[in-house]
Amino acid sequence: MYVPPAFRVDRAACLAFASARGFGLACAHDGQKPVASPVPFHIEYASDGTPLLCFHLARHNPLIGHADGVTPWLFAVSDADAYVSPDWYVSPDQVPTWLYQTVHMTGPVRVMTGQQLPDHLNQASARFESDLAPKRPWTMDKMSAGRREAMMKAIVGLVMTVEEIEGSFKLNQHKSDADHVAVTGALALQKSAGAQTLSAAMRAARPQAFVAIEENEMLSTVHEGIAP
Repeated sequence: MYVPPAFRVDRAACLAFASARGFGLACAHDGQKPVASPVPFHIEYASDGTPLLCFHLARHNPLIGHADGVTPWLFAVSDADAYVSPDWYVSPDQVPTWLYQTVHMTGPVRVMTGQQLPDHLNQASARFESDLAPKRPWTMDKMSAGRREAMMKAIVGLVMTVEEIEGSFKLNQHKSDADHVAVTGALALQKSAGAQTLSAAMRAARPQAFVAIEENEMLSTVHEGIAP
């Protein structure tokens, strides 16, 4: 992935982003063309700290045939994205652009064995059920034994040993404080959830810019109030 220096994200931030998202695109190559499937996942860590991306696919998914434990796959994880109009900037001569956050993880993928698949399914459901609190979490124990076994036979668990991680968070880091604040405010007013999510991320990324501008606005208001 091409990542301009201004948008590069460190390894820890990439893993935190991917783990929080928990959904991405698994991609391999069949020798002639790319093949891919969108899937949920969760991340575990080996004893040496290596990230292990755990997911599963329907047994008849052709991707499984490429999980040889040697050939690298790409797993792309993205979240919110939004269009930015040049009219939103304070500075002149701007161009349309698109803001986004994405992480790419690369590494060989192998098939889970033995107890790994049920352990993965329990951890995956616990991970996503936790987002629904205070709802009492669903567990596999709520399924009949026959139904549980049938469903497990219909899928194959996979593990990517993550060897390379790249992240690109394009949040207008290369723009001035004034432009950054102006675009953040404009995104917050848009109807799309993606625009609002990016607005919040941009505000969190450069909080000092908003403090300085808000202080200046308060001073201007005070001066206008005491003007003769």
